[in-house]
Amino acid sequence: MNLDLTGKRALVCGGSSGLGLASAVELAHLGASVALLARDRDRLNAAIATLPTSAQQHHTVITADLADPHAARDAVASHLAALPPTTGSTIHILVTNTGGPPPAHALAAPVDQYEHAFVAGLLAPHLLAQLLVPAMKATRYGRIINILSTAVKQPIPTLGVSNAVRAAVANWAKSLANDLGPAGITVNNVLPGYTRTERLAGLITARARATNRTEAQIEHELVASIPAGRFGNPAEFGAAVAFLATPAAAYINGINLPVDGGRLSGL
Repeated sequence: MNLDLTGKRALVCGGSSGLGLASAVELAHLGASVALLARDRDRLNAAIATLPTSAQQHHTVITADLADPHAARDAVASHLAALPPTTGSTIHILVTNTGGPPPAHALAAPVDQYEHAFVAGLLAPHLLAQLLVPAMKATRYGRIINILSTAVKQPIPTLGVSNAVRAAVANWAKSLANDLGPAGITVNNVLPGYTRTERLAGLITARARATNRTEAQIEHELVASIPAGRFGNPAEFGAAVAFLATPAAAYINGINLPVDGGRLSGL
């Protein structure tokens, strides 16, 4: 099985922490050179120091905010143009990833939350794909992997904005998969379940406050809903993302892959 990403370059959005960083680490383990994109330069610098590195790899950081998608696209374009010729400037693997919207019931959420989530979650990946796909086509190798949510398959109570926007991104990705498949480019979505990240900790705190219960009670309730009997580890999620980026996954295209310990009630 060919899992070798030596000579490939990946761009991981939201790469300074959480599932983005976990994905970047696994991509680097397989030999890819990784560019981490996020808003906070200090966190990016700390994150890049954790990536495994060999003589063939050249890891970099890009400071940008996906809430301003045109500026983010321009930042990536400028970054690639400034890379030394010896490192290569083609991005073969694009991992899109944005922070989840605040908890809210669908009708109660203010419209600006929908707008912000749509701009960062869909318009930014779209502009990045427009920028990067031509080079993917030229090399006959491309992977676009979107970190979304199991809400794509089963809406999550109190996450009305996320439920709506993640589903929109998933259908954009499926359309893109159909368009780009003949060019040797795959487009897939990876759907994290309850995984030990800052995002999950924040959701547990918010639910505890909203229901006047303890965080321990909320955590017990969530774990009880997972057949695996535990929360996921970010590295387990990152491994799924990294596999989809490899040559071995060339015939996997246009899917939603849950990494959730079996929590989803349907297939």
